Amino acid sequence: MPEKSTSKLETDSERDSELLKIRAHHLCCIQGFQGYGYSPAFVANMRAVISDLESLPSRPLKLVTECDAICVSCPSKRECTIQESILSRRIRQMDLVVLDKLKIEDGSVINADEAFGLINSRINSSSDVEEVCGTCKWRQKCLWYMQAGK
Repeated sequence: MPEKSTSKLETDSERDSELLKIRAHHLCCIQGFQGYGYSPAFVANMRAVISDLESLPSRPLKLVTECDAICVSCPSKRECTIQESILSRRIRQMDLVVLDKLKIEDGSVINADEAFGLINSRINSSSDVEEVCGTCKWRQKCLWYMQAGK
């Protein structure tokens, strides 16, 4: 019996190491990214995350409303980690809108390909897109924003 428990823990641990923590609204950003960003480090990290997802489309994602694998290189990360900041609340609201539209709870685990499929099937009207992206400063450079809902 302890062997099963140990085996299960190893399996859970292996799965956790495969999980990529992604803010819910970043599912849109990833699809619209054209190489623009807050800094060269941010752009390089975003490209690395996208490359990882392209090479393993079924990779499990943990959808969150907090800093994620993309945020680690963002110059505004410090402000986003302060829960009371206006920026933090605005960005978290984008995540909550996405999760609500996908009918998924914060912290849910879903395969990347399934998550992108849900985004593109459930957030596809111009009003939905505007509700998610309305305050984003990257809207005019984002392919997903420009194409979604049209």
